[in-house]
Amino acid sequence: MSTAEFLREHPRTHSCGALRDSDIGKDVVLCGWVHNRRDHGGIVFVDLRDREGLTQVAFRPDSCPAAHALAGDLRSEFCIGVHGKVISRGTNVNPKMPTGAVEVDARHLELFSRSDTPPFQIEGAIDTSEPVRLKHRYLDLRRPALQRNFLTRSRCYEASRRFLHGAGFTEVETPFMVKYTPGGARNFLVPSRLNPGRFYALAESPQLFKQLLMMAGFDRYFQVVRCFRDEDLRGDRQPEFTQVDIEASFVNEEDVQAVVEGMMAEIWRTVLGVEVPRPFPRLSYDEAMARYGVDKPDLRFGLELCDVTEATRVSGFRVFEQVVAAGGIVKGLRVPEGQRLSRKDLDTLADFGKPFGAKGIAFARVQEGGAWQAPFAKNFTPEALAATSAAMGAVPGDVLFFCADKAKVANTVMGALRLELGRRLGLIPAGQWKFVWINEFPLFEWSDEEKSLVAAHHPFTAPKPEHLGLLETDPARVHARAYDLVLNGNEVAGGSIRIHQTEVQARVFKALGLSDEEARAKFGFLLDALRYGPPPHGGIAAGLDRLVMLVCGAESLRDVIAFPKTQKGTDLLTDAPGEVSARQLAELHVRAIEPAAPGSPAAPGSPAAPAAADAATAKSGDAR
Repeated sequence: MSTAEFLREHPRTHSCGALRDSDIGKDVVLCGWVHNRRDHGGIVFVDLRDREGLTQVAFRPDSCPAAHALAGDLRSEFCIGVHGKVISRGTNVNPKMPTGAVEVDARHLELFSRSDTPPFQIEGAIDTSEPVRLKHRYLDLRRPALQRNFLTRSRCYEASRRFLHGAGFTEVETPFMVKYTPGGARNFLVPSRLNPGRFYALAESPQLFKQLLMMAGFDRYFQVVRCFRDEDLRGDRQPEFTQVDIEASFVNEEDVQAVVEGMMAEIWRTVLGVEVPRPFPRLSYDEAMARYGVDKPDLRFGLELCDVTEATRVSGFRVFEQVVAAGGIVKGLRVPEGQRLSRKDLDTLADFGKPFGAKGIAFARVQEGGAWQAPFAKNFTPEALAATSAAMGAVPGDVLFFCADKAKVANTVMGALRLELGRRLGLIPAGQWKFVWINEFPLFEWSDEEKSLVAAHHPFTAPKPEHLGLLETDPARVHARAYDLVLNGNEVAGGSIRIHQTEVQARVFKALGLSDEEARAKFGFLLDALRYGPPPHGGIAAGLDRLVMLVCGAESLRDVIAFPKTQKGTDLLTDAPGEVSARQLAELHVRAIEPAAPGSPAAPGSPAAPAAADAATAKSGDAR
């Protein structure tokens, strides 16, 4: 029987994960791959695998001699079809398999294709190096663990679309190839054959287009969209990524956040069967930095930070006093029952802050009576020691950590230390989902590289109305109508209310150092649209890859992206990026160039600083 005849006469009836006791006696047809084969005294057993699971198939010489004979030649990853009857496995139940109570007594076997010996086993946990798995990604994707990830990803798509369609949003596609507009991330450029010497950019996000859709009167838009950024890569960053992009007219921050909370609740209900409590808690940016040192706090455990700057301003300890006198801060962290930290633990943590730019971390054990056991404790006045302990709520048995530095450094160091201690002490509970909104970000941030203010989010973010007067006088104090959604210490969505008034947009551009001519050259089409009755509007983008990674418990984005790139941006499967011929370059009006000398600005891996006017606009999309 040919493959075509088998599939016509025996269409597949079940997946390999579907059969149960209730199916005993049924004639069934299964198709899939040979997971393993065992020959037990003349009966050949095969575990047949597809994306839904495994089913044991038995080939007996008395049931079908032809199928039994062919089964003896089966090997791992042969692709086959089986027709047979479901029978009970009696007392030989395999409790590790959902189908473990039954097996298929084979009547027909069709060999669709043979397989070479795979370079690694197709199973859940393997120790094969990632480059080998990425080179053979089509085999890596056969592994049940990865297939579960992508089935989960598909359900996340389904839940997002279902909720947003139900909430009155219209799905609209926007261009991938767009005009280059400056942003914080480097763009991929695409030469235009029909327009010699001109280039498209691959869109970092649909930011400007979704705002234009609001000006076009679409009211509620969404899109599950691919975005592109030519950035250095890491475990949670890829050059192409997917986000759920949302924009709505006549809304405030709470309206946008309510939509996103509903979408997240629908995803968690659909995929995990978990009801997420709503509304999500909210923190201002300033409060998050004060309590957790970061703008994406993990709320699954305590260990909140404490600002002890005032308590240590006049303490007798010159290190702290000098930092405070220079405008820095002293940040503290109290660890209850600090006896769980050994002296070796404390010594290793003393240098924890150095990679972040801090000189170090000081620590002290609180003794009976409130005294500190620490080399620097003798320098503290009794009054300052008592005031610092009181500010931190210290009691005997605690360990106190301190970092004295510029506010940005101290917060970063202590925020990272808090997470490290949470991990070391087992304080972070598994299976909990803690969402939190972070609101009221600064509109601008200082760039040491550019020696100027840049947009903290993007230059179309609306300032808080009460801060408009500061745009010309003290722009560093202006807060934005911006918001991030954080889950278990990971930023999973970011957005803002947009500027819809031409005069406010002009003032923001001016605060960024953009002249009218520069603004017109870069964003003229948006500025034109703002002249024709734009509605107040706002939106957000949720990073779908990161969401799926968290839902699946994966360690890397590469585990939830079907065909990912390496940290060098290469595709080991297809060997991309590849070379092109001189003829192709000539057709695109691009000249071949000699490789740049190592370390030069154009050399691969060398930083290429954007022009000041470009850097000033910072991120151009919602996904922060």
